[in-house]
Amino acid sequence: MSTIREKRPNILFAFADDWGRYASAYAQVEGDDSLNTLIDTPNFDRVAAEGALFHNAFVPAPSCTPCRSSVLSGSYFWQTGLGAILVGAVWDESIPTYPLELEKSGYHIGYTYKVWSPGRLANAPYGGKRTQYEPAGNNYGQFSFYATQHAAQHGVAGAKQLLYDETRANFDAFLADRPEDAPFCYWWGPTNTHRRWQKGSGKALWDIDPDDLTGKLPAFLPDVADVREDVADYLGECMAVDAGLGVLLQRLAQIGELDNTLVVVSGDHGIPGFPRAKCNLYDIGCEVALAARWPGHIPPGRSIDDFVNLMDLAPTFLDACDVPIPASMTARSLLPLLTGTAEGQIETDRTFVVTGRERHVHTARAGMLPYPQRAMRTRDHLYIYNFAPDRWPAGDPCGLDDPQASAPAFADLETDTMICYADLDASPTKAWMIHHRAEADVQRAFALGFGLRPQEELYDLATDPDYLHNVAGQAQFADVQATLKDRLFALLRQQRDPRVVEVPCRFEVPPYAGPVDA
Repeated sequence: MSTIREKRPNILFAFADDWGRYASAYAQVEGDDSLNTLIDTPNFDRVAAEGALFHNAFVPAPSCTPCRSSVLSGSYFWQTGLGAILVGAVWDESIPTYPLELEKSGYHIGYTYKVWSPGRLANAPYGGKRTQYEPAGNNYGQFSFYATQHAAQHGVAGAKQLLYDETRANFDAFLADRPEDAPFCYWWGPTNTHRRWQKGSGKALWDIDPDDLTGKLPAFLPDVADVREDVADYLGECMAVDAGLGVLLQRLAQIGELDNTLVVVSGDHGIPGFPRAKCNLYDIGCEVALAARWPGHIPPGRSIDDFVNLMDLAPTFLDACDVPIPASMTARSLLPLLTGTAEGQIETDRTFVVTGRERHVHTARAGMLPYPQRAMRTRDHLYIYNFAPDRWPAGDPCGLDDPQASAPAFADLETDTMICYADLDASPTKAWMIHHRAEADVQRAFALGFGLRPQEELYDLATDPDYLHNVAGQAQFADVQATLKDRLFALLRQQRDPRVVEVPCRFEVPPYAGPVDA
């Protein structure tokens, strides 16, 4: 831990639900074909410009509760007991979490909106209801619906301002409870980037024209009007997250605390309602935006290429605040990366991340079973091991694997996740792909997103950035495949992953699988 500071910093962690790697700060490194060229996130960009921008930040799991279990505990999701699953999660109070450790050391802690849920008790790793601050409401999670509804009376700008005022009032309530001179730790967790959002809101609220997305979608998504509009609406919600961040930064400046606050901004996984994204170990599901600002400690304008897992944030926050890091935190502090002056690849051993998945929607498969996966992502390759390739990764198809079977109504598929493929959120994109799955130019995209997968997947990202072509089993990649598999399983054994050290594996039996207690 550092011992050079006289005044302990505050922590502001802005952590948006289902917000992937979408910020205009990334446009400069991704080129003209990037979706990031279509949005403007000045507040995230400010944090990055006045601090550090991470180019290779990944979540430990592309599902909210297990990811958040890791972020709070500073350990791999499978090390968090029942926190490793979504529905049915229960927090193990014997596991230390960074906010509660900070509270023990004299920090005023609190949160607004989502921290750790669904789970029992909701937000338990952050103190539950005791540390919640939402006296002004929680309408931000329905940003596009709320703003559209109130635009007739207040205008678009006025309707947005109502939501910004909510964010400020909730933050002010937290600040008002702060004991005099106590440092604080605040978690702002907007959920508006999670489904559902108002169709057409990207254009109506943020002037994002769906036609401008033509040619910019990942190659595994059909480049059609319905899908472009769906993505445009999501990008609008990303801009709404950024606008709320701006409210918090402004308020910190007004009370004279901005420069004594470590500001970190990120999201818990990728975009929802699109195949191969949320709930998948491909980049669009696991790669996220990450920036940090702390004047006087983080030199400004730095770009960091090291591969980092968001679970590293827990020991980072404790390290920055001179609070002892519990032995249970298997993650590593990012403080040396943040406070140094070097750019690019800084620490020679941060050249990979390991991600994983177990159960998401508990009813997605017969027997309420998970879809177990682990992956290793390096600069050049993505290796995925599917432990149960006979199961449907997107959830049981309910007969729709037959391209000639009649599909449920389009409107139902837009809104009801549980009809079929229940590990993929309901959306216009899901509905469109199911309704057009028999068409020749859609069949491959549908198979990639909804179909069964082999036990091993390997993608050569230098030539296949959209991970379309699985090269596992090809002779020219045999050495790479064997090396990555060995490295992955060695880490899983070292970190006591039940998938490789338990027989039977706990994730295959109740309460991790099977019915969920009410």
